[in-house]
Amino acid sequence: MKSILKTLMLGSIVVASIQANAQKASLLDLTKNSESITGKKSYLNTPYVTAGDRLYMVGHQNGQFPDLGWHVTGEMGGIWDHPIKLMDGFSAKIQANGISHCLAQATSFVNFPYGNKHIYQDILPNLSVQRFQFVPDKTEAVVVEYTFENHGTSPQTLEFEFTGHSDLRPVWLGERNNMIDAEDKATWQNASQSWVVKDQKNPWYVQFGANISAKSHHQNISDCQFKSQGLVTKASLIYNIVIAPKSKFILPIVIAGSYQSEGAVTKTFGNIQKNASVLLQQKIKRYESIAKQSALTVPDKKLEQAFRWVKYNTDWLVRDVPAVGRGMSAGMPDYPWWFGTDAEYTLKGLVATVKKDLVYDAVEVLNKLSEKENGNGRIVHEVSSNGVVFNPGNVNETPQFASMIWEIYQWTGDKSFLQKYYPTIKKGLDWLLKENDKDKNLLPDGFGMMEIHGLNSEMIDVAVYTQKAFADAAQIAKLVGDTEQALQYERNASQIKHQINTDFWVPESQSFADFIGTREQTLHLIDDAIVRADTLQKPWAVAELKQLKSNVEALPVGTKKGFALHHNWVVNTPMEMGIADPEKAKLALVNARKYTNPFGAFVTGIDRDESSNSEEAPATFVRKSFTYTGAVMTLPTGVAAIGENNYGNPDGALWYLNKMTKTFSYVLPGAIYEVSPDYGMMCQAWNLYSYATPIIKQFFGVQPQAGLKLIVIQPQMPSTWNNAKIENVQIGDNSLSVSYQKVSSVLKVDFNQTKSSWRIKVQYPKGKFTSWKLNGKTIKPESSDEFDFIWISGLKNKVEVL
Repeated sequence: MKSILKTLMLGSIVVASIQANAQKASLLDLTKNSESITGKKSYLNTPYVTAGDRLYMVGHQNGQFPDLGWHVTGEMGGIWDHPIKLMDGFSAKIQANGISHCLAQATSFVNFPYGNKHIYQDILPNLSVQRFQFVPDKTEAVVVEYTFENHGTSPQTLEFEFTGHSDLRPVWLGERNNMIDAEDKATWQNASQSWVVKDQKNPWYVQFGANISAKSHHQNISDCQFKSQGLVTKASLIYNIVIAPKSKFILPIVIAGSYQSEGAVTKTFGNIQKNASVLLQQKIKRYESIAKQSALTVPDKKLEQAFRWVKYNTDWLVRDVPAVGRGMSAGMPDYPWWFGTDAEYTLKGLVATVKKDLVYDAVEVLNKLSEKENGNGRIVHEVSSNGVVFNPGNVNETPQFASMIWEIYQWTGDKSFLQKYYPTIKKGLDWLLKENDKDKNLLPDGFGMMEIHGLNSEMIDVAVYTQKAFADAAQIAKLVGDTEQALQYERNASQIKHQINTDFWVPESQSFADFIGTREQTLHLIDDAIVRADTLQKPWAVAELKQLKSNVEALPVGTKKGFALHHNWVVNTPMEMGIADPEKAKLALVNARKYTNPFGAFVTGIDRDESSNSEEAPATFVRKSFTYTGAVMTLPTGVAAIGENNYGNPDGALWYLNKMTKTFSYVLPGAIYEVSPDYGMMCQAWNLYSYATPIIKQFFGVQPQAGLKLIVIQPQMPSTWNNAKIENVQIGDNSLSVSYQKVSSVLKVDFNQTKSSWRIKVQYPKGKFTSWKLNGKTIKPESSDEFDFIWISGLKNKVEVL
């Protein structure tokens, strides 16, 4: 009798708990006023990311967690708390009337800037389920909230089973610093009604559970065909759920991790259970502030939306591993760690769209890792999240570091920042020439951005970025008082610029050369390229390459010169950096447009296909297998856009941006893939460079000199943009907003800034406009060899030109 009464009492407690739960507001309620994008049903079997700086989760939009990725084969999905993985994922099922229903195929996926949602319709009659998840900032945890909604007029009783599939294992290259995987073991914690799983030879933990008592729990029972590999375990939680008519039941599950101690994971787990709602509100508010920083308003609303979400995407890729550092990872899911090149592009966009703290952190981790690995100024290429360096650095990354530092200084005006990193720059440029320039002609040999076998002589992108590095380093050296070195850097920059415009220029191709190499090296590269083009069934490329081979064979033995062989995207870098002679630049930019398709610029031009003649993007474009061969990528497309702007063609720049924008939300709602439109990384950090530079720095013409409390502005808008606005652009301690309006032949530009002590120099090409007004009063501009300009100060000003 006592046992029966005890059972009844426990039952009433469970029901009371259920009823209390049913009255609580869900996390989903907090998302009602947020922007979101719903995905395409045709891409439900593709990845998404629930992002956080400490922890993130990767699965498929249909709610499953299949094997993903290649860095650690099949293991790049799931839940990661770098430098370890916590779980392969989880599965869930509902049992009612003796029948089980796996939540294995969501009917819809919705992405928010700060989280995401899976919708499961018609699981049972009158029952739908929504799964919302987010990762709190600076926290090793993810919250997964299930909302069960009864659409009928009768109560529904069901059993819900949640199974966590642990996979506590080290990150890629973990074996190099003695991170050795061992078997996972799960232990039930009755007090917290949760499972704690530990790797048996390491202090690696994952804990998961809900805020109500489980009916029961068990281990290692097969369910929902979830497959895992490795030294894994699985543990389940079962809950009784009663849903009143026309009501909802909310079940939030917290998954927490630690790679340090059980105490740490337990503390995180408890904190998130208590504060999930507050933490979500904080994250929503932070993303609203991201939207407001460098906020864009333009006639093209798709591009405007893409630019805003690319800022969100970049935030998704922040990687914070306290033992190593905080900075920008490259892409999801296979590049969730640090890269030299990727950071050097990304931070040039990031400095124009966020406050400087993240930028400074990202520079610091890159510099620290490079110094530890190389110690000679050489900048690393790729570093796993455990601090193990995979590639100590391609040749282009060291000069790009110098230009990145100068660009950041221009936006922050922080001289101590220059002083801190000038020693690295100086050592790096010394290494660049002493170790990589055998013929002492200031053109380093070695791999740049193009990782094609044998393509490691004097590369166009390495030459261009080296020239820019010496030009920028000269400015830095002057500011830190290294006058003699500044003069040498200036001489180097001048000589390399001349060589790029002479030795690298190929008149018959109306293009800069991919590389400068010997006759013999070039013949080998041509043979390889013919095989590639033939394999890809590009008869036009085969014919062109055979003709080039005939021309090269006719050259004297030992000839060394520039060759336009692959038509790689890097031939556009002289225009990207603005160092190409104008007449050559215009020819090269016209030529570059041939090597595009509806989504952007080909990485390797000889891969161009029949779609190059079309502007129409297909509705779906699913790549059957992962490959970079034949790829169109966002970085080459952005570089081409920047080049068009540098030589006075904003319509050409917008043409490239519109191509890239066609890939926005193509697969993952709210994101742009690394390889256009739908393969490679689902979001990529350097996409921010490809948008922020053409839009903020070129269309709006914002060119800061923060060290002088000066902002030079030279708007050059696309002809279709009669109204455009950029707001809250952070420059030093100042914030700038620029509003542009074209009425007939009159251009009106409003300037608002928060610091009246800053000067603004408004300039246009010399002679372009004959009438200038400042705040309604006619004013005569000053002139230089290139520009007409006026100076303005104060908080608000209006400039009109005709």
